[in-house]
Amino acid sequence: MSSLPVAVVTGGTSGIGLAIVHNLARDHQVYALGRNKDSLIALRLVENVEAVEIDLLDFSAVEQFVRELPVIDVLVHSAAISKPLRLEQATPEEWQKQFSINVFAPAEFTRLALPALRKQEGQVVFIGSGSGTKADGGNTVYCASKFALSALAHALRQEETEHGLRVSTVAPGPTDTPMNRKTRESQGNFDAIDPREYSTPESVAAAVRLVVSASDDTQITDIAVRPRRDKAKR
Repeated sequence: MSSLPVAVVTGGTSGIGLAIVHNLARDHQVYALGRNKDSLIALRLVENVEAVEIDLLDFSAVEQFVRELPVIDVLVHSAAISKPLRLEQATPEEWQKQFSINVFAPAEFTRLALPALRKQEGQVVFIGSGSGTKADGGNTVYCASKFALSALAHALRQEETEHGLRVSTVAPGPTDTPMNRKTRESQGNFDAIDPREYSTPESVAAAVRLVVSASDDTQITDIAVRPRRDKAKR
């Protein structure tokens, strides 16, 4: 068994999550959780990475996975979905779908992982969003889910301080990921991006690395990652 600290990354087969997997694998045993079959196959060739296909809404499967890990040093929640919707378009089913992945899944995964995290006085890192600090019209459901995720992180930090857990939110702004591209295309935007207006997934992963590498006497609780040319009005 590896003597490296153990990191678990959800959404670890695409976008920001995949970049985090590669970054942490330099000095962690990383479990990359996801459903992208091509990425799962490719990750099996990466040193210190174990690729795991799992449905995060199958809580029995999640519980079984966690039970097989005696300890967890770092848990990164990167899995998310986004579908731009105005309130008038958002049915209860749409609310349920986005909140299930963006809020309920990380909440339940963390609950199940608490014993393993407490053993190590570990860290939980939530990948939030700029949409979780300022809501954008036309993306109501996603923004609401990311506000809820931020509240989850802040409450969890208070609840687990007696166990020595560190809890952080890394909130990217516009980032050039498959999910972001899909969102733009769903809005009819097929134009090439200005790279100065979008962060790379690797830049977000570097922020996670900063959080994970914090000295033992402190925790970095909230990081906003914005592109160099930040067009947002905040």
